[in-house]
Amino acid sequence: METKLTVVVDNISNEDLQGEWGFCIHAKVGENNVLIDTGASNLFAENMEKLGLNIADVDYGAISHAHYDHSNGLQYFFDHNDKANFYLRESAAENCYHKKFIFHFYIGLPKHIIKRNPDRLKFVSGDYKLCEGVYLIPHKTPGLEAIGKREMMYVRTKKGWKPDDFSHEQSVVIDTDKGLVIINSCSHGGAVNIINEVKETFPDKHIYGLIGGFHLYNKSEEEVKTLAEGIISTGIDYVCTGHCTMNRAYHILKDILGDKLEQLQVGKIIEI
Repeated sequence: METKLTVVVDNISNEDLQGEWGFCIHAKVGENNVLIDTGASNLFAENMEKLGLNIADVDYGAISHAHYDHSNGLQYFFDHNDKANFYLRESAAENCYHKKFIFHFYIGLPKHIIKRNPDRLKFVSGDYKLCEGVYLIPHKTPGLEAIGKREMMYVRTKKGWKPDDFSHEQSVVIDTDKGLVIINSCSHGGAVNIINEVKETFPDKHIYGLIGGFHLYNKSEEEVKTLAEGIISTGIDYVCTGHCTMNRAYHILKDILGDKLEQLQVGKIIEI
């Protein structure tokens, strides 16, 4: 299916569009307008207008995971679009924290967003067809709580603090003319794991590309190189990364991935 992706929010600005620590992509898939995340503020709305995109025209929304830098624009969206629901994993809640020393700092969904918008936030499980050619795919890799513990990311439960297993994270998978394109805003569960999860889900489909952040800003050079080699081993054709990958890791990836890799930035348009 013919697809046009427009980067609305990323860390890297351009001359006309401001960036922020956050993520938002508008996807035109056939006749449907899909918004993936809403960034860390209402900046997404300002950038959409400058890019010639109308919030009111969005038909479907998806939140990649339950962190503030991907969902803080939700209320503004709901106030300016009266038809599109946003879809989250069934385990998504206002309970995500980052631990530093003995303290836990809230990094989750906007407080009270679920209570304020019960009819606009839809919680889904398993593999979910959002609309024609667009799917929401959960993690299927066991043991991801080890990544949460390493990253000092925790969820608050009735039984106390538990390392985040990223069950609230999902990939948006678009069936394009070149093959499947995966959008995963931070890839907390691991970029290679995510590619393999989608391979498992769609065994008869070619995976063309992966777009999003890879959470590499705090990783060693060796870890970044290992990830790059892992991506190559999956056989995908195209990678576009930004946000939590950051510049140092991007350049390490570029040395290995070469022409397969492009830089994500505000205003970038990817036509597939």
